[in-house]
Amino acid sequence: MKSNRTLFAALALLALPAALAAQHGPRGHQPMPEQGTAPPTPVYLMKAGASDLFERQSGQLLSTSRNPGIARFARQMVRDHTNSTAMVKAAAMRSGLHPRPPMLDRDMTRDLAALRAARGRNRDRLYVMQQKKAHQEALMLQRGYATGGDNPALRGAAAKIVPVVQHHIAMLDRM
Repeated sequence: MKSNRTLFAALALLALPAALAAQHGPRGHQPMPEQGTAPPTPVYLMKAGASDLFERQSGQLLSTSRNPGIARFARQMVRDHTNSTAMVKAAAMRSGLHPRPPMLDRDMTRDLAALRAARGRNRDRLYVMQQKKAHQEALMLQRGYATGGDNPALRGAAAKIVPVVQHHIAMLDRM
């Protein structure tokens, strides 16, 4: 009987890293919610802030692209994501929440470094590719919170952000 408990404990310890990875995603990140599910409010605030920060910083890098369409899109990303940050922050403050300043996650930091290192058309292509991925993730986050978030003010902000993100995706699809 004692050997069975030892074996069970050993198996549980071996399964722990996989269980943590499933719960927190690769590299310790909180996983993105599935479409239609809302993350807890603190996770939503953290992810929405990081997403907007990434959009603003990458948009600033590409706002001087030689491709006028890319430059125009990048400037619009800076404007629109500055606005969405302000909307989320105002909704949080109305609810008595005080979100921390946003921080980029490891993948966003890596993507920005890659953008800084790339040049010319390769930089433009990399930017568009990164934007498609970032906007799909942002759409899942905003939709999920808009439909199932537990904070009414933040749900309203997310619902207003969803069509803006959808418009950005449509713009990217035309590039």
